[in-house]
Amino acid sequence: MKYIFIFMIVSATIFISAFRVADSEKPISETELGKKLFFDPILSSDKTISCASCHKPEFAFADTMAFSKGVGGQLTARNTPSAMNVAGRPYLFWDGRVATLEEQVLHPIANPVEMGIGIHDVIKRLQKNTFYKKAFKQVYGKKPSALLLGKAIASFERTLETGGAPIDLFIGGDSSAISISAMRGRDLFLDKAHCFDCHFTPDFTADEFRNIGLFNGFDLRDSGRYNITHKTEDIGKFKVPGLRNVALTAPYMHNGMFRTLEEVVEYYNNPDAFVPAAIGRDGILSEPLLLSAQEKQDLVEFLKTLTSLKLVPQ
Repeated sequence: MKYIFIFMIVSATIFISAFRVADSEKPISETELGKKLFFDPILSSDKTISCASCHKPEFAFADTMAFSKGVGGQLTARNTPSAMNVAGRPYLFWDGRVATLEEQVLHPIANPVEMGIGIHDVIKRLQKNTFYKKAFKQVYGKKPSALLLGKAIASFERTLETGGAPIDLFIGGDSSAISISAMRGRDLFLDKAHCFDCHFTPDFTADEFRNIGLFNGFDLRDSGRYNITHKTEDIGKFKVPGLRNVALTAPYMHNGMFRTLEEVVEYYNNPDAFVPAAIGRDGILSEPLLLSAQEKQDLVEFLKTLTSLKLVPQ
């Protein structure tokens, strides 16, 4: 009886082990591979930082800090933008330095402050990793490379598109989807507050570069697009971000200087009160908006309606 019991245990162990091996060898899709890489700190020099360390899913794939922490606790130069709804963007990063998600993926990995590892070194690491060596072979028929690393993570990022926000339901004909205050805020967004001049299209961005008046000549990081084009007319310009899920992505602006949507609205209401010596501020912001307290609250209420319902805790 004793030997029969031992035989049963050994047989069960072999069966379970065989199942695990088979499960680990399941075909993996390009998107699944990209998702695993996105959340894996193997892509950083000390294996402590992943893409998701700064692009947190619970905050619409943005961060809650003005500047994110990279390897060794170093702080990034700019605020981490949301990685959602970026599939159709023609420019990426605040200064628009790249045009594709595939190219964008590699920049944080190689940045010495962010993930801090050379692309050649991270590829060697992936090629030595049993799982990734097999997964890249399954998906691409090739071993890991910089090109395929970019393709995989970009494939996952393209799945992070959101709709189904209260504003979408309202536009679709459901007049009860947003509050009366948010309706008034929408009217302000489209007209008096001039928000629609920069934030249009389905993702509420014109994909343009604008100087909203945060550059005063002291911090060269704030010279923005100029650092890429070296055109004087681009001094202080930054990419206009999309506003979907904006209520989840505080703090705001490329330098994370505003902690709340209320502070953002207050800034646009009177930029001179914040940066009186701004250089090259856009003409749209040449005069104070003179919004009342109620109008400012209405505008905030409208911005909250841009959050996808699938991201709102039930």
